Amino acid sequence: MGLLSHFLVIFFLLKSSVLCQVQEFISIDCGGTNNYTDRSTGLAWISDTVFMKQGKSVGVENPNGNKVQYQRKRDFPIDSKKYCYTLRTEERRRYLVRATFQYGSLANGDTYPQFQLYLDATKWSTVSILDASRIYVKEIIIRAPSDFVDVCICCATTGSPFISTLELRPLNLSMYATDYEDNFFLEVAARINFGAPSEDAIRYPDDPYDRIWDSDLIRRQNYLVGVAPGTERINTSKNIDTRTREYPPVKVMQTAVVGTKGTLSYRLNLEDFPANARAYAYFAEIEDLGKNETRKFKLEQPFFPDYSNAVVNIAENANGSYTLYEPSYMNVTLDFVLSFSFVKTRDSTRGPLLNAMEISKYLEIASKTDGQDVAVANALCLMSAESSQMNEGDPCVPTNWEWLNCSSTTPPRITKIDLSRRNLKGEIPPEIKGMEGLTELWLDGNSLTGLLPDMSSLINLKIVHLEDNKLTGPLPSYLGSLPSLQALFIQNNSFSGEIPSGLLNGKIIFNYEGNPSLHRGTKDKVHFQLILGTSIGVLAILSVLFLGSLVLFHNLRRKKSQQKGDSRHSSTKPSTAYSMVRDGHLMDEGIACYITLPALKEATNNFSRKIGMGSFGSVYYGKMKDGKEVAVKIMTDSSTHGNHQFVTEVALLSRIHHRNLVPLIGYCEEEYQHILVYEYMHNGTLRDHIHGSANQKHLDWLARLRIAEDAAKGLEYLHTGCNPSIIHRDVKTSNILLDINMRAKVSDFGLSRQAEEDLTHISSVARGTVGYLDPEYYANQQLTEKSDVYSFGVVLLELITGRKPVSTEDYGPEMNIVHWARSLIRKGDVISIVDPFLSGNAKTESIWRVAEIAIQCVEQHSVSRPRMQEIILAIQDAVKIEKGTAGNLKISSGSSKAQSSRKTLLTSFLEIESPDLSNGCLPSAR
Repeated sequence: MGLLSHFLVIFFLLKSSVLCQVQEFISIDCGGTNNYTDRSTGLAWISDTVFMKQGKSVGVENPNGNKVQYQRKRDFPIDSKKYCYTLRTEERRRYLVRATFQYGSLANGDTYPQFQLYLDATKWSTVSILDASRIYVKEIIIRAPSDFVDVCICCATTGSPFISTLELRPLNLSMYATDYEDNFFLEVAARINFGAPSEDAIRYPDDPYDRIWDSDLIRRQNYLVGVAPGTERINTSKNIDTRTREYPPVKVMQTAVVGTKGTLSYRLNLEDFPANARAYAYFAEIEDLGKNETRKFKLEQPFFPDYSNAVVNIAENANGSYTLYEPSYMNVTLDFVLSFSFVKTRDSTRGPLLNAMEISKYLEIASKTDGQDVAVANALCLMSAESSQMNEGDPCVPTNWEWLNCSSTTPPRITKIDLSRRNLKGEIPPEIKGMEGLTELWLDGNSLTGLLPDMSSLINLKIVHLEDNKLTGPLPSYLGSLPSLQALFIQNNSFSGEIPSGLLNGKIIFNYEGNPSLHRGTKDKVHFQLILGTSIGVLAILSVLFLGSLVLFHNLRRKKSQQKGDSRHSSTKPSTAYSMVRDGHLMDEGIACYITLPALKEATNNFSRKIGMGSFGSVYYGKMKDGKEVAVKIMTDSSTHGNHQFVTEVALLSRIHHRNLVPLIGYCEEEYQHILVYEYMHNGTLRDHIHGSANQKHLDWLARLRIAEDAAKGLEYLHTGCNPSIIHRDVKTSNILLDINMRAKVSDFGLSRQAEEDLTHISSVARGTVGYLDPEYYANQQLTEKSDVYSFGVVLLELITGRKPVSTEDYGPEMNIVHWARSLIRKGDVISIVDPFLSGNAKTESIWRVAEIAIQCVEQHSVSRPRMQEIILAIQDAVKIEKGTAGNLKISSGSSKAQSSRKTLLTSFLEIESPDLSNGCLPSAR
């Protein structure tokens, strides 16, 4: 009964999760006239009339099947425009986007259409209709780049472009994650259900994410041919445990093909290949093997010997029968024709088995038009009744809007706006000041009102037509000094005031007729203004010199008085504010107060209670006379270099204030000692709580997430809230301190440095801790903000696993937490790395969210790592998941044991080095 109740709980939790999932499905019947519910799936379909105002709804001649969504389609004109559907998304969430196309019978004289399908600015696919009855399915898996995406039809080469359906399906957090998703989408090339009982595809409700699993019985030209003799189809009615990374449907895993004569072989064509791909195989033992029976086999690919080394033993890899095992190649180069064979090993009694396969092509994400330009283009569209009816997606890619010209740069910039006589109403958008690539502006013959916006930054602007509008106000003076301006036409408006002199020097074609209140300035007036301005300037300079003399005289008198006073006191000289000179200049006053050495000795009971060892020396507990508890750090290095470091630290910490950074209270420099006084943190370091003794108070998952968020916010402030930005350079759990309320604050800025005041944000002084240090440092000897990100990724892995960053005992020859965790996470096995203390007490999806961002943080190449702001958002996502009421499965100790015993299919699988994406390219896989 206990086992039955366990499965019932899982069933109802999954059912609740699926219901939430379905509510987020978007299913659009393109060309449909009504909303309805599909009887076979139970999914709600909506007409596209609220999404698309262009094109026309037409009936399909002789549709394939009786599904309502294929009775009609939406046809678009054969022209150079794009026709786009805008789908709302949640930024950085993964989705499956699916478009389908069924043409129907050809009418006399028609030709089969061929056209382009785009997602935002990225070419998704070329749609080529060759079979009137076939439903062509295009699927792409994306991590949403913003809160919406545009799916666009355009660029027909033959026939009329059209679309039948458009669907959006949100995915679970762990599904289809890759190391390359900042730069690449995944275009689905094949998703095959082997051993299917019929030609019918499997989708929702059997697959709660509504993926379409094609039957291997479907026969198309050069698709699933070359089947080996002895291939048989098997099935089971028993339940299959599919709780792995991609969650394939149980119904798909209940069927398979087996090679009874020792071989399974297939050949299929992959559209849009050769290309780099992500390939998944799905194995589940669904036959009851005898006690002495085994099923072992290898993948044989004659042209890829490296992929043919490891042995698949499903029962061992999946830890038993009726449990899914899903090995993958995260980056493999595949040709247009894919031929593969699974061959049993000599010591195997049974032939190879295959349940399903999934192959996706990496599709490089194209740059969209610069955001500032897009904002202006959209604002101008809204000012025109004609243009506001159009939805053409990106203004420049792949084709520009008809009233725009664009550059070929990355990202594209708008170079020309031509909206002459388009009945525009309203004011010129102020965002136009950000259109740095604009060379021509044609807004004449409209009903524009208001003042001219600031366009002083448009250094490339050559031609401006604003005539025949209702513009008012003065002409800004910058118009006369725009470096590239050649022609300005403003006639027949209501401008007023004086014309800037730069427009009247004959170098610019300037027409201002029809502005009665606009006039030229007089030479006498200009001459008078010049004399007046010069006189005021001279008077101001003399005043400044006089005041400066008074201040200098006052300071000299005060200095002499101080020197006399000092000679009458002892030789101990407490500093006020900063008594330090750096590079020959007295430093500015800071806010840290000076505390005398006797006062610190009294507060610390003569430095008797040592509470830690910082990067620059020992740390002692103290309590001031007013009762305030403090941590007193005594710097070990008292050399000249030490003086320099001390000056840097005091100056730095005195100007940094954030609730997630440990505040500096005071300082002392006496008897050759450099001392810093910090706020005391009652709960010690994060390291103490993760790696402390057995009786140390354990942190639950929400507490760990809160600490991670606090620390990330502190680092983000150093990177973005300080000017210039600051690199911590030694982020680790022992430098994250916990206050009396267990809130985290980042400490130890003795190693911090202001970033160089250029674009590199590089600090060249060698610092850091083994296990946390950015691997790029070993190559270029430079630490950057992304080095802090790498170190923080290690901290996140420690929070998930409860393990130390470096340990031969924990990780064997891999030595460190990064390599160990990365290999398991990329296999979809997050369970095996989770701290046993969290087992049964944390939602898997929440841990997955942090694991995903942690693995991105520890990418080999810094360009692939996220910014601290992105990390904060990911942690906040995890908090929402953990606190939410959706029926997400908890981690169980049983599944942890099962997962931890899984082994790799191929020695090289998932071990291909992450590419350098700085040039936007994937490397060729081995």
